Amino acid sequence: MKAMIFAAGTGSRLKPYTDHIPKALIPIDGKPMMEHIILKLKAAGFTEIIINVHHLGEQIIEFLAGKDNFGITIHISDERDYLLDTGGGIKHAAQFLQGDEPFLVHNVDIISNVDLKALYQHHLDTNPLATLLVSKRDTSRYLLFNKENKLSGWRNKETGEVKSYYPDFDPSVHNEFAFNGIHVISPQIFEWMDEWTGKFSIINFYLAVCAKTPIQAFEQADLRILDIGKPDALELAQDFIKDIE
Repeated sequence: MKAMIFAAGTGSRLKPYTDHIPKALIPIDGKPMMEHIILKLKAAGFTEIIINVHHLGEQIIEFLAGKDNFGITIHISDERDYLLDTGGGIKHAAQFLQGDEPFLVHNVDIISNVDLKALYQHHLDTNPLATLLVSKRDTSRYLLFNKENKLSGWRNKETGEVKSYYPDFDPSVHNEFAFNGIHVISPQIFEWMDEWTGKFSIINFYLAVCAKTPIQAFEQADLRILDIGKPDALELAQDFIKDIE
């Protein structure tokens, strides 16, 4: 089982912490963010992990070497020359992710009690192009899903902007969910990405293709999740991670 950790972000929301250390290595309860994610993936049965790096990427490479890659196979997808965003980052790592099995993608700054095995198995059982972990948490930007839990559009509730490639799209008859930075993707995605090059967002990609191939939602009833990419969340993270573990 393969997984990818997005660890290439500049961590601009966490300045000045990230002036001299990459976001992925900021400690939470005595361990770097990235270590928590790697151990969670390893415990769920993932044996091969791809990690993209950009800002202070050499520190991440040295950290992994010092930990002997946690006893699993870890590849580095090097974006130090140019940060490719989420969609571009996945495509850049295609050499590691292509194959016959779906792969899981996990933001490095998301901690949660998600059952990764259940999420992955749901994807295997339903076989869409991608399965997105979603919830009803408050946000300004929502993904919109139809009654079959298939992605159909996007809405910014603050500005009123709506995006959809469906004709005569009516956002009022769709369910609003927040995306939580964890998704399972079928390797066929790279065929759909042929015309997508350079830096691009995976959400923009999903919105562009969802009318042609299914992108589905996955809810976990007891989901608890925290985005630790902001300073105020860092203060909550230690107690939060103790609670969920």
